[in-house]
Amino acid sequence: MRLPQTLALEIVTPEGLLFREAVDEIVAPGEQGYFGVRPGHTPMLATLGMGELSYRKQGAWHRLTCFSGWCEVLPDRVSVLADIGERAETIDAGRAEQAMKRAAERMKSIRDEAGYSEAHLAYVRAVTRLAVARKERGGA
Repeated sequence: MRLPQTLALEIVTPEGLLFREAVDEIVAPGEQGYFGVRPGHTPMLATLGMGELSYRKQGAWHRLTCFSGWCEVLPDRVSVLADIGERAETIDAGRAEQAMKRAAERMKSIRDEAGYSEAHLAYVRAVTRLAVARKERGGA
């Protein structure tokens, strides 16, 4: 049996299809940590956490945001159902930076745990969006 040479990566959010292409490798944010997938991977189902989903195509790495959901891995394809996801080129870095600052200020001023958790979640999302946008645009 011959191993597949690429993976069909499909990412869907509640808004619809975000991404569909053949890629060489994927690194996704699992709920328990990041995991990598190459063609021929053993089938698995993973719960996604929050972070950067990276994929390699023709030697170049590209990034998207991925916030929670599910990932089905098969030897020749990866299907991602994400609660929230964005392509790096659609992220407004200035807006993400402002959101990060607002969330950090809220975390400093909140005293109850429920409010803090919500502010922390907003902070993590903003930091992730900013990091993905900067890496994809070559701005470290």
